[in-house]
Amino acid sequence: MQQWAKIIGALVAFNIMAVNMAGAAEATGNAAVTLGEDDASYSLANGIITAQVDKRSGDLISLKYKGLETLSSGSGHPSGYWSHTPGHGARVINAVTINPANNGGERAEVSVKGFYQGTPLGAGPGGSAAADIEIRYALGRGDAGVYTYSIFDHKADYPRTSIGEARFCAKLNGQLFDWMTIDANRNKLMAAPQDWDKGTQLNMKEARHLNTGIYAGQVEHKYDYSAIQFNIPAFGWSSTKQHVGLWFINPNIEYLSGGATKVELTGHLDNNAGAAPTLLNYWRGSHYGGSSCVIAPGEAWSRVIGPFFIYCNAAPTPDAMWHDALAQATKETSKWPYDWVSGVDYPHKAQRGTVAGQLALNDPQAPNVSMTNLLVGLAHPDYSPGGGRGDGGLVDWQQDAKYYEFWVRGDGQGHFSIPNVRPGTYTLHAIADGVLSEYAKTDVVVTPGQTLELGQLDWKPVRFGRQLWDIGIPNRSASEFRHGDHYWQWGLYNQYPKEFPNDVNFIIGKSDYHTDWNYAQVPRAQDDTGRGTGTATTWSVTFDLPQAPHGKATLRLAIAGNSARNITLTVNNKPAGSTGSLPDTATIRRDAIRGYWFERDITFDAALMQAGQNVLQLTVPAGGVMNGVEYDYLRLELDETATPSGN
Repeated sequence: MQQWAKIIGALVAFNIMAVNMAGAAEATGNAAVTLGEDDASYSLANGIITAQVDKRSGDLISLKYKGLETLSSGSGHPSGYWSHTPGHGARVINAVTINPANNGGERAEVSVKGFYQGTPLGAGPGGSAAADIEIRYALGRGDAGVYTYSIFDHKADYPRTSIGEARFCAKLNGQLFDWMTIDANRNKLMAAPQDWDKGTQLNMKEARHLNTGIYAGQVEHKYDYSAIQFNIPAFGWSSTKQHVGLWFINPNIEYLSGGATKVELTGHLDNNAGAAPTLLNYWRGSHYGGSSCVIAPGEAWSRVIGPFFIYCNAAPTPDAMWHDALAQATKETSKWPYDWVSGVDYPHKAQRGTVAGQLALNDPQAPNVSMTNLLVGLAHPDYSPGGGRGDGGLVDWQQDAKYYEFWVRGDGQGHFSIPNVRPGTYTLHAIADGVLSEYAKTDVVVTPGQTLELGQLDWKPVRFGRQLWDIGIPNRSASEFRHGDHYWQWGLYNQYPKEFPNDVNFIIGKSDYHTDWNYAQVPRAQDDTGRGTGTATTWSVTFDLPQAPHGKATLRLAIAGNSARNITLTVNNKPAGSTGSLPDTATIRRDAIRGYWFERDITFDAALMQAGQNVLQLTVPAGGVMNGVEYDYLRLELDETATPSGN
């Protein structure tokens, strides 16, 4: 898809020589693919890669690259595994779904499938599911890695079920891999496993103060490596000693949850003893607002997760290996959907459609705003989950893990083209930096083999009146505020009392939100531990008006992350309303600046304001020191023609 090409093109341009060097290392591998098996496992090999798959669980128990074992042993978990597996006690069928003996050694694929028989499958890290679960692995001639995918099938006569934590996890060889690369900001030599084991636990089990090694005195926290999955087509570990790397490559995000803004865990040192280098590919997670996958009784449902590529490479430096992996991701995207996948609900290219058009921004109050970082996607219409995780409201595209989504980046003029879309009826969504809220168009019907031209689409953002002032940039994150440029650092919430001893006092027209507006409004910590209860905090926004207003005012609060119970508002020391109860997206305690995005509007009588100086105050109640709010953007609007509520 075109969005990967744009991301990766910018990243690899400056390092093309290293990419070519790494790619050349794989060019010599042209041996035929072979498939072996015994009672316990399958073995796939092609002269570059040798992969061993357990016939009972579908676990990847060995992955050798040029003779080097890349996976861990003795980490407390299988070396490479899907969180939902056929499980013990289930009826399991093994199959060779692609036999290299029948295609001249071009490709092999094996399957391990468990069947629901009244006992939910997959009991383990991801919980259980009343569904048939199949796991496949494939290896092609010349491939420097193995493909894997998982298929869930809920028959109409199966009972209600829901999917818990759902991912593929790889525990890597800690004697081999020592450098982790998630993106340009998280690209470093990692602490040694023994340094984690000797560390001191802090306010959560995932965070430790390191006492030994090159990072002694610093904090290691697994959530510091979370990222937007759409932005990292290749991420992984490499070795500074053996100069090899192992990477997860998602050629497409249609099978992941939450669309183009979903933040998830990616990689870290394992929290268990031994601290194995770990990689995670989440398709249904509970982090940063989570996602929902609930299947009702009587509902026939299936979902294909993947295939994604576990890629191995070699180059002189970790940076060269990363850029080679990014280049490989471009190749994988160009081949999507893979023509060798068969026997499951996976339409090939000719069976899919394309949706194209142009968004035209129409906002008279912001005539010079351009649509930067335009994201356009197709998702299932909002729906009620019907029980289980996600109860209490509709599931939107940010939370959905049940259905497929298709996203691309548009250009600066609003043009977009979404290829390889599964046939169906969708809602088209668009978001862009600089534009509050989103565009939506319902009933977009995609048919096989056809391009649907939507033409020019008028995007008129909602306004509740004349804009009086704003703070920040509507970009669904707190990145532009203080600490937003290094948010992946444990314990920033502990710095708030030191940096803002009198809380935030922001003066419109004078203060700079880059430095004078903190990335999070949190209860005031009493020490540096991150434990205990903090006191309430009140932030002030001071602004002048030329004359006393009348009508109805609306404070629009775009929220990038939240764990506060609510936010209350006063205007010139008079109560002006509250957000009411807010959802907990656990974004602050997981060291991020964005999670599930939402907007809350507080409407009040404009007569609370006056000519001259005005002070608006926002209060977050006392609570845990991480139970605060991360604002994306604030805007005060005035409708002088409206009658205030209650008048």
